[in-house]
Amino acid sequence: MAASRLRVVGSLGTAQTLAWASTYYLPAMLARPMAAELGVSEPTVFAAFSAALVVSAIVGPHSGRRIDHWGGRPVLMVTSLLFAVGLALLALADGPVGLFAAWLVLGVAMGGGLYEAAFASLVRLYGHDARSAITGITLIAGFASTVGWPLTAALEHTFGWRGACWAWAGLHLLVGLPLNAWLPKAAALAVSTQAPAAANGEAPPMRTAALLAWVFAVTWFISTAMAAHLPRLLDAAGATPAAVILISALVGPAQVAGRLLEFGFLRRLHPLQSARAAALMHPLGAALLAVIGAPAAMVFALLHGAGNGVLTIAKGTLPLALFGPLGYGQRQGLLVLPARLAQALAPWLFGLLLADFGTGVLWLSTGLGLSALAALLFIHVPARTTQPFMEDPP
Repeated sequence: MAASRLRVVGSLGTAQTLAWASTYYLPAMLARPMAAELGVSEPTVFAAFSAALVVSAIVGPHSGRRIDHWGGRPVLMVTSLLFAVGLALLALADGPVGLFAAWLVLGVAMGGGLYEAAFASLVRLYGHDARSAITGITLIAGFASTVGWPLTAALEHTFGWRGACWAWAGLHLLVGLPLNAWLPKAAALAVSTQAPAAANGEAPPMRTAALLAWVFAVTWFISTAMAAHLPRLLDAAGATPAAVILISALVGPAQVAGRLLEFGFLRRLHPLQSARAAALMHPLGAALLAVIGAPAAMVFALLHGAGNGVLTIAKGTLPLALFGPLGYGQRQGLLVLPARLAQALAPWLFGLLLADFGTGVLWLSTGLGLSALAALLFIHVPARTTQPFMEDPP
């Protein structure tokens, strides 16, 4: 990677770490003190967060279209301001109305400031050569929970939950905004990079888009459900409290390991092939956990984490490989819209099923994971990418 590209990946990856840590991973640490002070239940706090995810799904295609037209820098700079405003409103909330209003603003920011927007920004800059850059920012932002959870907990312990929100708002203004402003201005896409199917004269059918949307919705449902309920699931499988903590902590490093594998060996393959391998990992691990129980818990965590790490990258690289860079941002927003809705539904629905069926709920996630694999198998690899799929320009 050239020095200028490393700078872009480093700055955008750091800004993404900040964006994820201060939104997606915030309720896990602050829901309880928020609920206690605002006079609402913890589920109400998570309901406000789910509402933000729904808003982000609606906003996503519009933000993507703006990135297609203007490049990522102006859009991401605006979202840095919106993140700061939303977190400030959260710090000022004095009841459920203020709580929901703040999260709705944060939902707008999330729709234009998380991975999909970052991927679209990189595609707008590098076209077909964006795969390694996409992998790079997910490697950095993969530590968002590792950084965000302890930092939020420390801020809450020292300054209270309102002080934590103010601190995150300040970081968006002092760190996130300058980093996003540092992105280069996007130039017009070259005509030669605008039609991925020009080499074989065949455009990907709409069925491909529908299959991808299903894959993204299923895999985001599973990953969000696991993020919300993994400790309870491992406890239901018979793991000891100490083992639950240790095994849950393995998911993050496994995700990073999967992304390193994608950055190294797997980038020689078409993204569709690496996504197929990754889609098998959760069903395999979940089936082992359902049948064997606690002795398979560590294997399950490692397989789930590694597969999820690769699939996160695939959400950015598959649309690029199959449809090309022209209109990538808007298309990406439309493709992940069902996934955002599934993500909003996952903690509530999976929690209900876990309470009723225990580890039997793993057969649901296994079946959903296998359906994603089947959808990927029905997608045709374009003939133009039968050579090793290496992006880095000479």
